[in-house]
Amino acid sequence: MTRLNRRRFVTAVGGALLGLATASEVAKAEPRTLGRTQTTTATATAATSNAAADEYEQRFLDQYNKIKDPANGYFSSAGVPYHSVEKLMVEAPDHGHQSTSEAFSYWMWLEATYGRVTGDWAPFNSAWSAAEKYIIPTHTDQPSNDSYNASKPATYAPEWSSPNNYPSPLDSSVAVGSDPIAGELKSAYGTSDVYGMHWLIDVDNVYGYGNTAGTGGEAGPSAPGPCYINSYQRGAQESVWETIPQPCTDQFKYGGPNGYLDLFVKDQSYAKQWKYTNAPDADARAIQAAYWAQRWATAQGNGSAISASVAKAARMGDFLRYAMFDKYFKRVGNCVDANVCPAGNGREAQHYLLGWYYAWGGAEPGGGWAWRIGDGASHTGYQNPVAAFALSSVSPLVPKGSTAQSDWSKSLGRQIEFLRWLQSAEGGIAGGCTNSWDGQYGTPPAGTPTFYGMAYDWEPVYHDPPSNNWFGMQAWGMERWAEYYYITGDSKVRPVLDKWVAWVSGQVTADPAAGTFKIPSTLAWTGQPDTWNPASPGSNTGLHVSVTDYSQDVGVAAATVKALLYYAAATNDTAAKAKAKNLLDAMSAHAESKGVTTVETREDYKRFGDQVYVPSGWSGTMPNGDKVQPGVTFIGMRSFYKTDPRWPDVQAYVNGTGPAPKFTYHRFWAQADVAMAFAVYSELFGGGGGGGDTQPPTTPTGVTVTATTSDSVSLSWSASTDNVGVAGYLVQRNGIQVGSVATTGFTDTGLAAGTAYSYTVRARDAAGNLSTASSAVTGTTKPGSTGGSVTASYHVDNDWGNGFTATITVQNKGTTAISAWEVKWTWGGNQQVTNSWNAGLVQNGTGVDVHNLGYNGSIAPGQSTTFGIQATYSGSNPAPTLSASGS
Repeated sequence: MTRLNRRRFVTAVGGALLGLATASEVAKAEPRTLGRTQTTTATATAATSNAAADEYEQRFLDQYNKIKDPANGYFSSAGVPYHSVEKLMVEAPDHGHQSTSEAFSYWMWLEATYGRVTGDWAPFNSAWSAAEKYIIPTHTDQPSNDSYNASKPATYAPEWSSPNNYPSPLDSSVAVGSDPIAGELKSAYGTSDVYGMHWLIDVDNVYGYGNTAGTGGEAGPSAPGPCYINSYQRGAQESVWETIPQPCTDQFKYGGPNGYLDLFVKDQSYAKQWKYTNAPDADARAIQAAYWAQRWATAQGNGSAISASVAKAARMGDFLRYAMFDKYFKRVGNCVDANVCPAGNGREAQHYLLGWYYAWGGAEPGGGWAWRIGDGASHTGYQNPVAAFALSSVSPLVPKGSTAQSDWSKSLGRQIEFLRWLQSAEGGIAGGCTNSWDGQYGTPPAGTPTFYGMAYDWEPVYHDPPSNNWFGMQAWGMERWAEYYYITGDSKVRPVLDKWVAWVSGQVTADPAAGTFKIPSTLAWTGQPDTWNPASPGSNTGLHVSVTDYSQDVGVAAATVKALLYYAAATNDTAAKAKAKNLLDAMSAHAESKGVTTVETREDYKRFGDQVYVPSGWSGTMPNGDKVQPGVTFIGMRSFYKTDPRWPDVQAYVNGTGPAPKFTYHRFWAQADVAMAFAVYSELFGGGGGGGDTQPPTTPTGVTVTATTSDSVSLSWSASTDNVGVAGYLVQRNGIQVGSVATTGFTDTGLAAGTAYSYTVRARDAAGNLSTASSAVTGTTKPGSTGGSVTASYHVDNDWGNGFTATITVQNKGTTAISAWEVKWTWGGNQQVTNSWNAGLVQNGTGVDVHNLGYNGSIAPGQSTTFGIQATYSGSNPAPTLSASGS
C-alpha cells in the first residue's frame, strides 16, 4: 500500500523565510473511430469503444470509463480529481478528498493517452485548464511577488530532526545567495508570479479554511472548494500523523493569535501572508505527459489542437528550475556550517537535479515582501529524464527563459550521473544526496561518500518512514528511465536498466490463471555507494538492497509493468515482456465496477490516536472548533472523521478492541496508471499502434563541419528520408546528445578553445523511430584570444591531513567578455582529484586540465566564476601554479 509521506518544509514570516524542513518501435498514433461522445469536462463519461485495436486497448478504455464515470466518485463536482474515492484515507494527504499535484499530473497523462487512442484531445486541454484554475495559484492567490528581492531570496532558519524542536528561530546573519533566474523569468513572461502547482488542495474544504483557489482569501467553512492547504513543516521525523494542517493564506482567522505561523518559526513579530510549495516530481510528470501528447498528436496531424497546453507545460518547466538550486542559494558542494559555507555566486548554487521541493510566498497586499527557496536534497525517485530531455531538445517544449534550455540539458546529464552513482550491487537504486546535512548545513558522518560534493543520504528528506524504503520510488523512477531509453537509445543508461530489470524480475511473481501476484513493497538498505567520479565511476560493491516484504499495490504494479514494457520494446527482451504481461494479466483479475483493486490491511491506522506535538503554552482553534493545544491527538484535530461510516472500525482498532481495519481503496493516481499500463502494452506489443510505423529514417549523410570559432562548431548534413516523414535530428558530441533540431544544421556553442570534438547525427520520425548514427566528423575549435587577461587563484578550504577541498577562482581582468575558459596546472606532490564541481576536469598523471561547463563559460570584464575540487594526498600538499586562458 502507499505510505509515502511528502515533506513541504516552508513558512515565511514578516518578510523572512523559514525553510524547514531504443530501437524504437513506437507505432504512428492514428486516431480511431470509437462511437463515443467526445467530452471536455472531467466528470463526463466516454462511451465504451466498439472498435478498439486489441484486447488491451479495450481494457484501457474500460478502465478510463470507470474513472470518468461520475457515479464512481473520482472527481468532485468542480471537476477536480480526488486523491481517492474514499474519504477515510491517510498517507501523504491526510484525507481522501484532498487532491495533489500528483493527481493532476496523472490526470494529464491519462488524457494524453486517451488522445493517442481516440484522437480526442479536448480532455487533455481541459485537464490543463483545470490545473490553471485550481492548483496553479493565480495572481490573486500570490499578490506580492513584485516585492521579491532576488539578491536576498529568503532568510535562513535551520531544520530540526524532530517536531519537538519547533518553532525554529530565524537567523538573518547567515549568508544566502542570490537568485539568478528570477530576472529572466519575469522578462520572459511579463510577470513576477510563479507558474507551478502547489502540492496539496482541500477539494471539499473539509478543514474549513476557505482558501478558495482564485480568491486569495480565508473565507472559512462556508466557502466553496477547492482550497489551498498545507501540512508538513517540522523536520525529517514529522510523519503525516504528526502534522498540523494550516491554510496557505494565513490571515490569522484560525489557529492562535498569529494564525499557525508561530508553531513553525520563531520571530519577533508575525505578518499575514501566503505561501505555496511545489512537488517537482509532479510538475515534471505533467511535462512528461505533455511530451507524449505532443509526440502522439503530431503523429496524428493534430499538433495544433494541443499547442496551447504544451506551451503551458514549457512555462511550468521554466519555473521548475527552482528545484535545481540549494535551498538558500548557497554554494553546492562541501557546504558545511551555515555560517561558513558561502553564498552561491551565479550558478554555484545550482546542483541541476530535481530537489524535493521549491517554495515561494509573501506578504498580504501592502506588506512589501516576498521570498523563494529551492532545495538541496535530491531523491532518485524524483528525477525525470523524459522531462529534462523534452525541455532541452523538443522545440515546442523548450521554455522561453534565456538559460532554460541549457539548464535542462545540463540537468539531463547530471540526472544520468546521479542514476549511475546510486545503483546498488543487486540493481536497486539508492536514496539520494543533500547539500545541507540535517537541513542545517551540518557535518556529515566521517566517510560519507559524495556526489559533486553533496553528501549521500540513504533516506533523503524524511525518516518516518524512511523515504527510500517504499518500492514505489523504484517503480516510478525507473519507469521514466525506461521511457527515456526507449525514446533516445542513450547508451549510458542501458547498463543500469539491464541490472535493475534483472533484479526486479527476480522479485516479481505473477500467475494470470490464478489472478495472483506480488511485487516488492518495503526495501532495506545497507552500505553506501562510492564517491562519484565521472571519469572513473565506482562499482558500488558495498551498497546493498534487500526486499523485506511484498504487496499487491496495483498502482506500483502498473508502474513496474510500464517500466518492463518500455525496456522490452527498446531492447527486444522477450523475458521482460513476458514478465510484464503476466503481471498485467494477473492484475486484471482484480477488476471491479470502479477499477482494479486489492484489499489493504491498515495497521498504521493505530496512529489515529497519536499525540501531535504542540509547544507548551500554545493554544489555537481549527475552523470547526477542534482545539490545538499540548496533548492533542491526530484525530483530536480532525473530528470530522468521526462521522465517516468506517470510523467505528478504526476506533475499535485504536482502542484495542478490534482488528486492524481492511480497506479497498481507489486512488486516482493508481487507477490512472493501471489504465495507462493497458494502453502501453497495446501500443508497444498489440494493435494499438495504429497499424504501425516502425520503419526508421535513413541515416544522415554528408555530415560536415562548416565553420568554427574559439568556442563553437557549426555542422550541416544531407537530409534523411522516411516512409512517413522526418521530424528532426539528434546531434551527439563525443557520444552525448547536445542538440535536437528540425533542420539539417546545428551550431554547438560554449566549447573550449583549441579542442577537438567528435560529432554524429541521427534522424527521427514523428513516431519516434531513430536512424542509425551517421559517420563521425571531427570539429576543432580555434585557439582562444581573451582580449585581455584571465587569471586563476587557488584556495584550500579544508585540509584533513590526507585529503582536502579547494576553490579555484577564474577572473576576467580584460576589457572584453569571454565565452569560454581553461585552467591548467601540474601537481607538485601526489595529489589525486576525486571529485569536482562547476567545471569539467581531467587529470593525467600530475597534470590537470579544467574547462568551463555550458552554463559558466561567459565572464564579463572584471567578473569571476569559481569551481571546486576534492582530492587526496600523502606527505606534503603544496599549492600548484595555475595557468589560465579564455576566449
